[in-house]
Amino acid sequence: MKALSKSRFKQGLECPNKLYFSNNNDVYHNVKNEDPFLQALASGGFQVEEYARLQYPGGVLIEDPEDREDYDYQDLANQTSELLKQENVVIYEAAFYINDLFIRTDVLVKKGTHIQLIEVKAKSLDPSQPYNFVGRSKKLVSSWKPYLFDLAFQAYVTQCCLPSFTITPYLCLVDKTKSATVDGLNQFFRVEKDANSRTGVRKTFKQVSQLGKNILHQENLSEVVTKIHNGEHKYYDNLNFHEAVKLLSEIRIQNYYPNWPAQFSACKKCEFKKDDSEDGKKKQSGFEYCFKKQYHWTDQDFKKSNIFNVWDLKDPKLMEQKLLFKSQLTPEDIKYKEAAGKLDRTERQWLQIEKERDKDFTEFIDIEGLKDEMDTWVFPLHFIDFETSTVPLPFHTGRKPYEQIAFQYSHHIYYEDGRIEHANEYINSTAGEFPNFEFIEHLQKALSNDEGTIFKYSTHENTILNAIRAQLKASNTPNKESLISFIESISHHTTDNPDKWTVPSRKFNKGTRDMVDLCKVVKNYYYNPHTFGSNSIKKVLPAVLKSSQFVQEKYSKPIGTIGVSSKNLQDDHVWLKKLDNEIISPYKTLPPVHKNISQEEIEARLSNIDNIDDGGAALTAYGKIQYTDMTEKERVDIADALKRYCELDTLAMVMIYEHLKSLLIKI
Repeated sequence: MKALSKSRFKQGLECPNKLYFSNNNDVYHNVKNEDPFLQALASGGFQVEEYARLQYPGGVLIEDPEDREDYDYQDLANQTSELLKQENVVIYEAAFYINDLFIRTDVLVKKGTHIQLIEVKAKSLDPSQPYNFVGRSKKLVSSWKPYLFDLAFQAYVTQCCLPSFTITPYLCLVDKTKSATVDGLNQFFRVEKDANSRTGVRKTFKQVSQLGKNILHQENLSEVVTKIHNGEHKYYDNLNFHEAVKLLSEIRIQNYYPNWPAQFSACKKCEFKKDDSEDGKKKQSGFEYCFKKQYHWTDQDFKKSNIFNVWDLKDPKLMEQKLLFKSQLTPEDIKYKEAAGKLDRTERQWLQIEKERDKDFTEFIDIEGLKDEMDTWVFPLHFIDFETSTVPLPFHTGRKPYEQIAFQYSHHIYYEDGRIEHANEYINSTAGEFPNFEFIEHLQKALSNDEGTIFKYSTHENTILNAIRAQLKASNTPNKESLISFIESISHHTTDNPDKWTVPSRKFNKGTRDMVDLCKVVKNYYYNPHTFGSNSIKKVLPAVLKSSQFVQEKYSKPIGTIGVSSKNLQDDHVWLKKLDNEIISPYKTLPPVHKNISQEEIEARLSNIDNIDDGGAALTAYGKIQYTDMTEKERVDIADALKRYCELDTLAMVMIYEHLKSLLIKI
């Protein structure tokens, strides 16, 4: 039994062709392969939904069928219809089914002939801001579009089923201006799997009063939804809401390929591609299907280097002009320009295009620029990496939703004589604790013994330090002034931080030891074709390992023999091993943080969640510690695995540094 559900509607809006591929999931491989349990640990969505229901007490839950693949849509809709005969009723997961359209609403509140249709999302907003959903240009804010069209679809189906009722659609969201009024709010909702391996939430409180004041906000979106329905707001310029419903319903029911025109951003992120997993080898690629149909690509064309992995390329006109292969491009096509002292964005793009086009895997290095940069660094060199989380339901009284939680760091020191010490690490694996101030105290002790240069990889660590500084300023922590001063000395304020700090005698308002971004160094002075355009450390490290004879030789020996210490591994541990003469990524030689699933699979399954990139494995492991019941041994095992991975993150930075240094020495 098939119907166009709200999740299928949202997927079809991303690209109607995707709906066809998901219809035929036995044929086409989906690299995301979404995992509700992992997503619950990462985003807190299940907890927020349970929390939201408590704000509408006395509701009746329309239970899911045992077999989710064989919904009896009409039975669920009939159960809802019976409940709606009551004058006033609250329903959780109310079901509506009409004309092959099917929805479940998170919360429905009926009073007489008026219905509040409430969609709960674990997203945050500041209700005082005037342009949350519709921008100054009168267009929908792009990040909210999928949620608003989802709500519009629910309102439409509900109205079709109940034409005599007044339907008012709401989004129920986390209010980031509100603070928790109780301790341990997030610990009251435990994520678990039932006997059928379905993800759910078990509530551990006895009375609702234990939850304190409501931290959610309910936004009436009738005006926006009406404009979506009447075509004033469109998802695509050439497809209004009613046309979208008709098209996607036909695709879902009739199961045909709509041949929706390929679009650069959607194709670049398409999840229906093959990969090296067992499932990916057995199934077909939807991406390839589209390009065979629309551009008549042959099997040989898919072996050519195309434009979809060019770093930071955003110009859709290339696709419109059918410039799809790197071999077709000229510098003018990417608006090439040179910059003094470092690689311009377009220079770096052209490097990638040229090298892939010519099958040239030699590295590029701006010797003069890199040497000038490295000459400013002061020994000993410090390499740090943070693991963090944001939770919608706060840990403690006074904490706000989605405040940054810094639960782990690793710290390597590289001395001028070449010794490498895994000097410090910190992890908080205790459920329900707010670790940030203890975290920063440990970091201060670790970095205050000298004036050596400190390295991060990308902007994440600086963002976290900004957040902890703001938390300290609002706290009564006894040593907060010392900690704030320390943070200001090793960082700089972010552009969106209204509370900017100045540093005496510093032209750019940066701390005297403002962290050096090693990712930025790589972007400015170095390009390795084996990264295929990515600057993620998880891609740069394997590329360096493939190219660097120095790093290969050094780390193919036991760490105890090469002057590298470790807090988590024995002296006989070897970081670099080979299989069929190919270097195995050292990440793959560590035991997984989660049983039976690799880091790469976790990242792929969480790729549709905002703000999750390379940290999915650590984030979900932390979520498991926080939100699931486990033995002390399980908790220790997870913490130990996290320590090993975080240690490798900072050692990876050291390896990249050593490779860059070795290149300069060679030359």
